[in-house]
Amino acid sequence: MKGQSFVKRLGFALHGLRLAVARERSLRTHLLAAAALLAVLLATRPAPLWWAILALAAGLVLVAELFNSALETLLDHLHPGRHPAIGAAKDIAAGAVLMACAVAVLAGAAFLLHWLTA
Repeated sequence: MKGQSFVKRLGFALHGLRLAVARERSLRTHLLAAAALLAVLLATRPAPLWWAILALAAGLVLVAELFNSALETLLDHLHPGRHPAIGAAKDIAAGAVLMACAVAVLAGAAFLLHWLTA
């Protein structure tokens, strides 16, 4: 795939996003949460810094979920049966998503506290 045009590589990336959205319920849930966050931000109109913080937090969750989905897809293809090492890798990737979600929740709580006390 080396030497492909930017447009071609962009097409691969967009195809990957479409596949992930179609196959992964967790990603769809996180996208719904991101849409709800956008609605809250549009309704409350916070300072640009809050937009940036919350967008980065939501983006972190989505990126972690995409990496988790990619890893699970690859591992399921390479080793469809149960194996302790495969299970550990999947659990660790899921832990990364959980940590990203915790960061996003903390950022959201900080925003909510700021908004309620302003």
